[in-house]
Amino acid sequence: MTAFVRGLRSSFRAAWRGFLYVFRAERTFRVMVAAALCIFIAIGTLPLSSAERLVLLLVTGMILVLELLNTAVERLVDLVKPRLSAYVRDVKDVMAAAVLVASFFGLLVGVVILFPHLTLLLAQL
Repeated sequence: MTAFVRGLRSSFRAAWRGFLYVFRAERTFRVMVAAALCIFIAIGTLPLSSAERLVLLLVTGMILVLELLNTAVERLVDLVKPRLSAYVRDVKDVMAAAVLVASFFGLLVGVVILFPHLTLLLAQL
């Protein structure tokens, strides 16, 4: 096996470890992963256009990535400034606000795209 392939495999293994760490440690991330799975099911079952599918995938990925970054920043500021301070609290609060804003707009995008399809589906039942 070449050094490139070993390095690539090592990188993927580290990324998977990071994902599992956040999944185990952060309840919010688990909720977001569950929501993402619901979005994936909707994408696979509803008659969405390619553009609608793409937007849902991009927004869902962005929110998950932002939550991963939030966790990384929280751990980093805890490492740099272990004692609670106003600065640490502010950094954590701002990162949480970024995730909240992204999640809110992600929910709006999901409602705008999925609501017409879901109402049509329910009307057919």
